[in-house]
Amino acid sequence: MSQVVLSIRDLHKIYAGGVHAVRGVSFDVHEGESVAIIGSSGSGKSTVLRCINRLIEPTEGAILLRDEQINTPSADVNEVRSRIGMVFQSFELFAHLKVLDNVTLGLRHVRGMSKEEANEVALEVLGRVDMLERVDAYPGNLSGGQKQRVAIARALAMKPEVILFDEPTSALDPELIGSVLQTIRGLADEGMTMVIVTHEINFARDVADRIVYMDHGQVAEEGPSSIVNEPKSDRLKKFLSSINEEH
Repeated sequence: MSQVVLSIRDLHKIYAGGVHAVRGVSFDVHEGESVAIIGSSGSGKSTVLRCINRLIEPTEGAILLRDEQINTPSADVNEVRSRIGMVFQSFELFAHLKVLDNVTLGLRHVRGMSKEEANEVALEVLGRVDMLERVDAYPGNLSGGQKQRVAIARALAMKPEVILFDEPTSALDPELIGSVLQTIRGLADEGMTMVIVTHEINFARDVADRIVYMDHGQVAEEGPSSIVNEPKSDRLKKFLSSINEEH
């Protein structure tokens, strides 16, 4: 078995008002593995990702990156985020910056690269996501799918040890989803370590090495991607049935 890159241990998150969004979640992500987290809205999926990337702080539990706990007061949040890339459902691009500058920003200000070095890295990753022809475009002139591929390139440019995807297609029109899923599928084929929160069950089954099903803030079932074809728990069966009814 390959090395564990990311380890989540007994994670809890209680929001103000007493909402217990995450209840004792634990799982590991191995090097080169793609893990999909599925579940209904409000099941705690995105909260887990945001805890991993230190966007919010867990109430309890440990998050380890290559055996180093990263959710401690002494941990450097900027360093954590440079090692753990994140792609948001809302893209989070800077509207006043061209595509190339959106990708090079972190390389120059976090990695300390020169403009020439950063441009070289940015052009390489933009090529990987098929966006080289739009390097001089502003986000406002891109489709939603193109914006998301730029966001993926920006994460890749930092050469993270793991990339987190938070519902990367939920803000896209149906006809634009395919190109983004194809890009993520390509990263999985390259052996990129990824955690993907998604409502695209067929995509999760086809791309993920392992699936974590969350329900009411807990891991209700976990296993290889085949569990969506042969679920063991009644909760996962009910969830998959509801998804099929929607489609």
